[in-house]
Formats: sequence, structure tokens, C-alpha cells
Amino acid sequence: MPTLILTAKDLRGLYTVELALSAVERAFRAHGLGEALMPPKVYLSLPQYDGDFRAMPAFLDGSAGVKWVNAHPRNPEKHHLPTVRALYILSDPDTASPLAILDGTLLTAWRTGAAGGVASRFLAKKAPRTLGLVGCGVQARVFIDAHRAIYGELELLLADASDDAARALQAEKGGRVVSLQEACGADIVCTSTPVRSPIVKREWIRPGTHINAMGADAPGKQELDARILTDGRVFIDDTEQATHSGEVNVPLHDGLFKEEQLAGTLGEVVAGKKPGRSGDEITVFDSTGLALQDVALARALYDVALERGVGQQLDIVGG
Repeated sequence: MPTLILTAKDLRGLYTVELALSAVERAFRAHGLGEALMPPKVYLSLPQYDGDFRAMPAFLDGSAGVKWVNAHPRNPEKHHLPTVRALYILSDPDTASPLAILDGTLLTAWRTGAAGGVASRFLAKKAPRTLGLVGCGVQARVFIDAHRAIYGELELLLADASDDAARALQAEKGGRVVSLQEACGADIVCTSTPVRSPIVKREWIRPGTHINAMGADAPGKQELDARILTDGRVFIDDTEQATHSGEVNVPLHDGLFKEEQLAGTLGEVVAGKKPGRSGDEITVFDSTGLALQDVALARALYDVALERGVGQQLDIVGG
């Protein structure tokens, strides 16, 4: 059985924001209902290379797959390469045949942006007017696209340690380059930085704000003042992943936040098992990234590729 090879160029021609939002919301719902399989991420830490690799397997709706993805924060300055690069293998669980091998770098960015959009749809207040971006890299661009697809035009408040990065995002997407404090005053705040010390202060966050905390994806990473967590309602994507490597991992380790204070998973909210927002409370979505999101979007892209005859078929595995 031939394997379909889908390059980054192929995927760009297949992708739509709506496709990603639909696939990722389906993944969250399945996670909340316990209708999928997702073993824990496997980390291969390589500090001598200033990075790590992760293997992320999952099974959902009759499709199985695994993503091999890295996080090398110094890649841009050392090698002029992206921080995150990935490859995805989509398999037929019945025959074990590899259905497709596809670029996982775009897949990761797209599903992460969609996850933020889905979280805002279920946890943010109705009719938000402003979107704050803390960190103006690749991820910020897909956050903007996802939120515009859901809410229409929003005023963008852009903040980054690099003024050049913020200006580049402004030139591409519009909005205003502002201070970190002003960006944190938005109705919805999306953080996507690699920091290990909190940069978002509690006093900057207004009642009714929803925060998508997306940057913490490894032990020791933390973007938010722990008081934001204790004063708000915190929803995670997966208990094991979040407590090990999400935004809550450091406050939990330091005794500033307790696991029983978690409001639940986003999947439970999407599935209708737990309530989302109530009034003017602060809500936080702590995202570590689910392998279920990857397999859901990979399968959706694969199906569209088959319909359109996109990609190259190769006999890779012997039969």
C-alpha cells in the first residue's frame, strides 16, 4: 500500500482555519468523553544541543499516528532554522500501513492556534473586542487567524521582547504594538513565549479576561504570575501533561497552587461535562499540546489531499 507524502507546500494548499478548528474541537471532545487513546509524550532531552525531541502517539476516530517534534529555542540564532520542526506519520490501525508522511511543523502551529481558538470559544466572555498577543512569533499568527475566524475583526495588541518581531507581526496582521502591560489588559490574552520566569503580572489582568497560556511545554517553564492561577479558574488540556510540563507545573512544585484547584480539562467543557465561564471571573487555558489534536488534523488534511489528488504516492514499507 503506497504512502502519501505531503510536503509543507502541499499542506498550505489544503489547510483552512475552519478545518483546523473543527478537527481540534473534535479532538477535545473525544478527550473529554474518554473516546480516544493518547499515551504520555516521550521526551528525549539533549541539553548539549540546547533542545529536546518528543514522540507523541495517539488514536482517534479510526486513525493512529505519531509526531516526532523538537523544541530547540536557539535554532533561529544558531542555524537560522525554526525553533520547532516536526514530522508526522499517519497510519491505518487495521493494516498498520503508513497512510501518509507529512510536514509536522505546520501541523503543530495550526493545531496549537486552533486549540487557543477553541478554548476562547468555550471560556472567553461573549463578543470580545481585543486580543492581546504576548510573544509575536509564528504561533501568534495562527492565534490571530483562529480568533478572527471565530469572532471577526478584533483589535490586536502586540507585545514582544523584540520590537522587530512585534513590528513584523503588525505589518502582516495589523493592530498596535504596545507594552506588555497593555497587551495583558485585552479581553483575550494569548501567551506564547519560552520564558522560565513569569512575565505576566496579576495586577495587569482585568476581571473577565480569558488567557490562553501556550508557552509552557516543559518542566520549569512558566509565563504567568501564580496569583493569576489562584485567583482564576484554570482549565488544562491533559492532567498528566499539564502537571508535568504545563503552566501549572512550577506553581504546583512550589506549593503555590494545588492540583485540586484545577477546574477541569477543556475537553470536559467541550463535551458538556463541566461548566465553562461564569460571569466576570478570570479563566486560564493551560495548553501543553495534545497528540489527539495532531492526529485529528493530520487525518483531516489527508482526507482532503485524497479528494484533490494532492501529494506523491510512494512505496516505502515492504509488504
